[in-house]
Amino acid sequence: RTMEKLSLIFVCAYFFITIACYSQDTEGGHEKWEYVLEDTGDVLQLALPLTAGVMTLINKDYKGTKKLAFSYGTTMALTYSLKHFTKKERPEGRKLYDSFPSGHTSSAFSGASFIQRRYGWNYGIPAYLLASIVAVSRTEGPDGYHDFWDVFAGAAIGIGSTYIFTKPHKKEQMSLGFSNYRDTYSLSFLYKF
Repeated sequence: RTMEKLSLIFVCAYFFITIACYSQDTEGGHEKWEYVLEDTGDVLQLALPLTAGVMTLINKDYKGTKKLAFSYGTTMALTYSLKHFTKKERPEGRKLYDSFPSGHTSSAFSGASFIQRRYGWNYGIPAYLLASIVAVSRTEGPDGYHDFWDVFAGAAIGIGSTYIFTKPHKKEQMSLGFSNYRDTYSLSFLYKF
C-alpha cells in the first residue's frame, strides 16, 4: 500500500511540476501548460487500458484479459458509432462533426474503471484521477476539442461497458492436496470464503 501511495504522489507531483515549468505565454494566446495538458491526455488515453491489460497478465488473470477485451471493444464501438450518428460539431470551430462522445475520455475511463472494478479501489482511485486528467485535457487543451457533455458521455460509456462485462477478481477459492507419510495417505480440500 505504501508503494501505491508513493506512486500516486509521484505521478501527481510530476504532472504539476511539469505544468509549472511550462506555464508561460506562447504565440496564439495559449500557454505552454495547455499543450502539456493536451499531450498528457493523448498519452494517458492509451496508457490506462494498456496498464489494465498488463495487470491482467502480471496477475495471470486470463479471464480478466478476455473481459477487458470485451469491455474495451464495446466502449470503442459505441463511441465511434455515436460519433457517426450524432454528427455534433466540435466546439473549436474547425467544422468537424465528430465531437460526441469524446473518444479519448471513453478510452481512458474504460481502462480506469476496469482496473477499479477488477482489482479494487486501491488501484482504482489513482486510475480514475489519471482518467479525469484526460477528460480535462479534452475541454481545457489549447483547442478545446470537446465540451462537458462530450467528456461526460465518454466517461459514462467507458465505465458502463466495463461494469457490463467485468466482475471483481477473486483468487483461487479451492485447493486440493494429497500427501503421504510412510503408510498413511491423506487427501485435503480447502475452500476459502
